Amino acid sequence: MAEGNEEYKRLIEAALFVTSKAMSASELGQAVGIASVGAVGSLLDDLISEYEARQGALGIFRIGDKYIMSVKEPYAGKVNQLAGAPDLSRGALRILAFVSKNEPVMQSSIVKTFGSASYDYIHELQEKDFIRAQKTGRTKKLDTTEKFKEYFNF
Repeated sequence: MAEGNEEYKRLIEAALFVTSKAMSASELGQAVGIASVGAVGSLLDDLISEYEARQGALGIFRIGDKYIMSVKEPYAGKVNQLAGAPDLSRGALRILAFVSKNEPVMQSSIVKTFGSASYDYIHELQEKDFIRAQKTGRTKKLDTTEKFKEYFNF
């Protein structure tokens, strides 16, 4: 079965390589034909260790209960523009950094800190699915999305 495990590891690795979204162990198991989520998790742990031992530019990362293959830092910052990184204005990046550092954060406090132009930047970030807003009284509570965590390897 050890040879079978190696083949399944390579299939999981290939699945993570071809998709740009994070996948759960269950989704990966379905994709490669493994019914046991525990077995997939064990194979993923092995793959993560192998990538860490390689000390290469790529890695497999766990984000919550999902896994993604991505470029490690400091390489990601140097090559992300090649992957069609979403264009974010400088103001939107400032707001996104503030939200990610202070989440959950009230929209009203962002506007007080950065001014009324913040509304446009918040709208831009919501359109690109980097933040979500939940109505709370007369304002909104903002926090980052899974897409943000996947994109920035959090």
